[in-house]
Amino acid sequence: MSISPSWVDTHCHLDAPKLLANLPSILAEAAQKGVQAILLPSVQASDFDHVAELAHQYSKHIPGLVYTLGIHPLYIQKAKESDLQVLQEAIEANLEDPRFVGIGEIGLDYFVEGLDPQRQDFFFRGQLDLAQQYQLPVVLHVRRSQDVILKALRQRTIPGGIAHAFNGSFQQAEQFISMNFKLGFGGAATYTRALQIRRLLKELPLDSIVTETDAPDIPPAWLRDESQEFNSPIYLPRIATELADIRGIGHDQFALAVMQNASQALPRWSSFLAS
Repeated sequence: MSISPSWVDTHCHLDAPKLLANLPSILAEAAQKGVQAILLPSVQASDFDHVAELAHQYSKHIPGLVYTLGIHPLYIQKAKESDLQVLQEAIEANLEDPRFVGIGEIGLDYFVEGLDPQRQDFFFRGQLDLAQQYQLPVVLHVRRSQDVILKALRQRTIPGGIAHAFNGSFQQAEQFISMNFKLGFGGAATYTRALQIRRLLKELPLDSIVTETDAPDIPPAWLRDESQEFNSPIYLPRIATELADIRGIGHDQFALAVMQNASQALPRWSSFLAS
C-alpha cells in the first residue's frame, strides 16, 4: 500500500473566526488527508497568547503545528506603539517554547487603500529590529511592497524566513532567495490566468518554494467555481498536488522538498518535520 505524501502549510490563520468555529474537525480532516505541519502566524498583540495556546492545544491533531508572533500591516491602524514592547516581552517569554518558530506575520501592504505608509514602516522596521536582535526568521507580507522590504532587509542581518504569497518578479525572487528566504505559493497559482505566479512556480529553484493556504483567504480556483466561502487547511493537499503538477514533478518529490525548505526557512520547526 502506498503512503500518502506529508504536506506542510507554511501560512494558515487557524485563529480566524471562520476556522476557529470548527477547528477540531477541520484539523482532524486535514491530518487524515496528510497535512503534518501548519504554521499559525499572529496578526496583532492581543492574539499572541491565543496562537501559542492553539498551537499546543491542537498539536494532538497536527504534530507539526507551530506559531509565529507579529503585527500584520493590515492591523497597524489599531495597534499602539507600545505593542512593539509587548511583542518583545512575548518573544522573550516564548523563546524556550519549541513551537515558537519566528516573527510574523509582518511586512508592508501597498495594495489596500487607506493604510498609513509611515505607520506601516514604523511597525515593520521595529519588528525587523527585534528579529535581528533575537536572530529569529520572519514571515513576511509583501503585497506590492517587495522592493521596499528588500531594502529594509539589506540594512539588517536577518536569518531568513518566508516571503508569503509571493507574486513579485524573478529579480525580486532572486534577491529574497539570496537572503535565505523561501517563497510561499498557494491557491493563487491554481488559476490558469495567474501566468506570472505559475511561471515563477515552474522556473524558480525547487529549494526556494514552500506551500501555503493562507486560509481562510486566497481560495483555490475550484472553491471559487463552487461558490464556496473560504479556504481551509483541508484543501492543502489538493493545492499542493496542483502546484507539483504545474511544476512538472512528482507529488512525493515535491512534498519532501517543501518539508526540507520549511525546515531551512524556520529552523526551530525542523524538530517537528519528518526527515
